[in-house]
Amino acid sequence: MKKKAVILLSGGLDSATCLAIAKAKGFDCYALSFDYGQRHNAELQAAARVAKALGAIEHRVIKIDLAGFGGSALTDANIAMPVDGIEVENEIPVTYVPARNTVLLSFALAWSEVLKADDIFIGVNAVDYSGYPDCRPEYISAFQAMARLATKVGVEGSSLNIHTPLIRWSKAEIVTEGQKLGVDYSLTVTCYQANDQGEACGVCDACRLRAAGFAAANMTDPTRYAA
Repeated sequence: MKKKAVILLSGGLDSATCLAIAKAKGFDCYALSFDYGQRHNAELQAAARVAKALGAIEHRVIKIDLAGFGGSALTDANIAMPVDGIEVENEIPVTYVPARNTVLLSFALAWSEVLKADDIFIGVNAVDYSGYPDCRPEYISAFQAMARLATKVGVEGSSLNIHTPLIRWSKAEIVTEGQKLGVDYSLTVTCYQANDQGEACGVCDACRLRAAGFAAANMTDPTRYAA
């Protein structure tokens, strides 16, 4: 019997690659996405496409309301979306969603306990990223230690593992590996403010990082851009 793994799947480039890696490692993959109050639902439609294409055993979408707190350009339409690139080095941008990865990992932890899965995959990246504190290796290590203390399976001796295969890769390395694993990046949506058709803006930080990654890898970027 294959081991089970919960894969956090946003519908973007990184999480799609992460799902493909988990599958290549021989896991039965259970994909988990969130309707958390983000500006658009195009990424959730992309997540469904990616989960199907990469053979996830099950794909669930959980609705939570991080927009009820706001505090991020991704969840509050009154906060302007940055479109000129990262202007101040070492400053956390307004696209950071407060406590998002902590909340999402907690849901993944709950599902993993029910599934009796000892493995969770998340596509965080500490190289080509926008400075988010919950994408750092030390954060993941701290959450894993907490999870092992806070769960029934942890107390009973199971060793929960949070996998971050992309954490030290550049975007170019990520898309190169994804291509080897058969990821169809035309199914993904990375843009922070994509329209209802999933077309990207081309100017937000996520779009800039994605485009630069494909260019560095000498690969054609299949992103569809709004006119």
